[in-house]
Amino acid sequence: MSNPSPRDLADTAAEAIRSLNHATLSTKGELTYPSDAYEVVAALTQLTQRLPQTFDQLAHFLGTLPKTGTVTADYGTPDEHLAQSRSALASAALIARTLADHLARAQDALAPLTYDDATDEEPCGEGMCICYCTGFLHPCGCDCPHDEDCDCPDCMPDA
Repeated sequence: MSNPSPRDLADTAAEAIRSLNHATLSTKGELTYPSDAYEVVAALTQLTQRLPQTFDQLAHFLGTLPKTGTVTADYGTPDEHLAQSRSALASAALIARTLADHLARAQDALAPLTYDDATDEEPCGEGMCICYCTGFLHPCGCDCPHDEDCDCPDCMPDA
């Protein structure tokens, strides 16, 4: 089995980001807690921190091509196109470093957040059932105590 090519790896990364875009849609319900966002931002921070190395290595590769004498261009000179590509990759590396810094700041801001799901009422089975009674069982399956505090239709005095 051969190692995947740089193109294959870049395609896989692009598809992974496409899937991430779908998974983070608010309608999907894949994000529930602040820690979910923290973990996604942390992973994206790592991803963007690694991109400058890729861009620098591509630019280095492009810098070696004129020495081979085998590169041609449909218009202009190969050297002009290679120089423009190397310059754009250097800019992309700088922008990726800036993006990584901003993502790290977002991650730091998310770090102290927690999820507070406490309500004024305790969940079913823990003293103060918040379900409505239906006969002898609540919809959740717990037994209705049918005591003086019960407000289900079976326990309410006829009006």
